[in-house]
Amino acid sequence: MNPLLNCVHVTKSFGSFTALSDLSFQIYPGRIVGLLGPNGSGKSTFMKLASGLLTLDQGEITIHGHAVGIETKKIVSYLPERTYLDEWTKVSALIDYFGDFYKDFNKNKAYEMLQCLCVSPKESLKTMSKGTKEKVQLILVMSRDAMLYLLDEPIGGVDPASRDYILNKIITNYHEHGSILITTHLIQDIEPILDDVLFIQNGQITLSKSVDDIRSQEGKSIDTLFREVFKC
Repeated sequence: MNPLLNCVHVTKSFGSFTALSDLSFQIYPGRIVGLLGPNGSGKSTFMKLASGLLTLDQGEITIHGHAVGIETKKIVSYLPERTYLDEWTKVSALIDYFGDFYKDFNKNKAYEMLQCLCVSPKESLKTMSKGTKEKVQLILVMSRDAMLYLLDEPIGGVDPASRDYILNKIITNYHEHGSILITTHLIQDIEPILDDVLFIQNGQITLSKSVDDIRSQEGKSIDTLFREVFKC
């Protein structure tokens, strides 16, 4: 089986700071993968590179056999860590915009998720709390039928009551030929849905294993192992 995402010797610097250094890993179809590491380890930088928002200094990222670019943007749905949507826009208008822009966007799914998360489509983002804005952005991202979802802190600002619903949607929203890459600090919450984990530190992968292998070989949860590996 060929990898859906293939990252080979990727390097990215910002001035004198090297965010990613000779980074290499693969993600295969049908997997939910956690990209986990402390602040400043390079997680969000990689997400931006894979989504096409940043350009590589060295190396290569391919998605479904294509170098990151126009073709990959058609099959990648990216949730950034910070909200980028126009504050004055109503949710219904955002749904129309995404429906016009992405062929794989499902409006019915978006409205269903809005209802389940108690978000009014008539409301504008300006009147919403930070957590509700993040719900709207996640709904827009997960309403696409993408091959690869890149989710940067998808439940970071979401209230605990909504997390179970969102995690269930993440599990059920992708198909056997697609995959999900998630970054989060809420490892205990996200751990039950993960198939594989990648530990990243100082821009390099320090561990790449399936969740089952970690539990059987280490006898620990992902959250416990993370705390031990990255403790100060």
